[in-house]
Amino acid sequence: MSEWKTYTLGKDVVTKLGDGLHGTPIYDENGEYYFINGSNLVDGKIVINSNTKKVTEEEFVKYKKDLSDKTILLGINGTIGNVALYNNELCILGKSAAYLNINDDFDKQFIRYVLTNDHFQNYIKNNASGTTIKNVGLGLLREYEFSAPKDKAIQKEISQILTSLDDKIEINLQMNQTLEATAQALFKEWFVNFNFPNFDGELENGLPIGWRIGKLGELIDIKNGYAFKGTDFINEGVPVLKIKNVKPNRILLNNLSFVSEQIAKKTEKYYVEKNTLLITMSGNRIDGTPDTWVGKVALFNENKNYLLNQRLSALVLKSGFEHFLYYLTLLLSSEDFQYYFISNATSSGGQANISPTFINNSEIIIPSNELLRQYFEIVESIYKKTQENENQIQSLIQTRDTLLPKLMSGKLEIKE
Repeated sequence: MSEWKTYTLGKDVVTKLGDGLHGTPIYDENGEYYFINGSNLVDGKIVINSNTKKVTEEEFVKYKKDLSDKTILLGINGTIGNVALYNNELCILGKSAAYLNINDDFDKQFIRYVLTNDHFQNYIKNNASGTTIKNVGLGLLREYEFSAPKDKAIQKEISQILTSLDDKIEINLQMNQTLEATAQALFKEWFVNFNFPNFDGELENGLPIGWRIGKLGELIDIKNGYAFKGTDFINEGVPVLKIKNVKPNRILLNNLSFVSEQIAKKTEKYYVEKNTLLITMSGNRIDGTPDTWVGKVALFNENKNYLLNQRLSALVLKSGFEHFLYYLTLLLSSEDFQYYFISNATSSGGQANISPTFINNSEIIIPSNELLRQYFEIVESIYKKTQENENQIQSLIQTRDTLLPKLMSGKLEIKE
């Protein structure tokens, strides 16, 4: 049996612990270095998108930190608890990102899972300061205590079990990205470039014959979520989907909330149906990653029953319009429509919001029924394969999240 010991993060584990710039650098869209905050730390990686601010080399030299292959990044302000491994990205850090340089006595991947584990996540979230915007002080991080094997080789064995699961999850995610790109490419060819079968090139008012401009409300009914109380939620029971579970083009079925069967029975009209588009009615405008934006759209394709929480709505296709499903999935999640939702959102209490009326009145191009049915038949197999991969991803996530606390506490021992 391996020997375990209690360690203090600041005293025993890190050679350096700090945070980023407490201020605003001079941005330059032509710069080669990115300004990274806690919201850019997603699923173990630094996520850079078209809205990530850039700075010049001069600003980088002025504000750079001592980052290396020993560095782990952690969200500590606003978006707290996000963890990412630094991988030589050209960047400077904002104040909402802390960096921890791990000493040679510890396996960096093992410490990554220490920080991902519920024990640490609960520690920082329960002890964070601030009411509206939560902040984790560097002193709080330094004082964190946890148990780990004294033998670094045992740490590595534990982390390898968890990284193997994460690697399989990543492979499935990449497969889905490839499948989605295929459906998107066909969408662009047919519905943007008008390069679809049997098109003779004749246009009327800028659209192929038989196409028209209509309103989204012609095709869908909007089902709003229910305003569950905080006291309604329990550890197990009937699952409830919240805004946090909807990401761009993807619904996360881990980290769910639950209510009792009794409450579920009272709110049964808020169950979401299969083959339904979900849209977040609140969120940010352009701040952070697309994960935090208002108007995120994803296809719900599960057989199990889930309830909808408030500010998350279902776009249910009206009878006779079922063949619009994949067309609307890609149309509403397209970059143009995402910016349309964001730019037309109203602000309230620091959040951006969109309304059912706004969604219903949104104008869209409505192609011919015949073409939409062809598109539906072609891409249906793609979405079925995507769902198979997503089911495997969720199974792997559940396995990883079950093993994580047991491995990190020594309750599940690594055998020779």
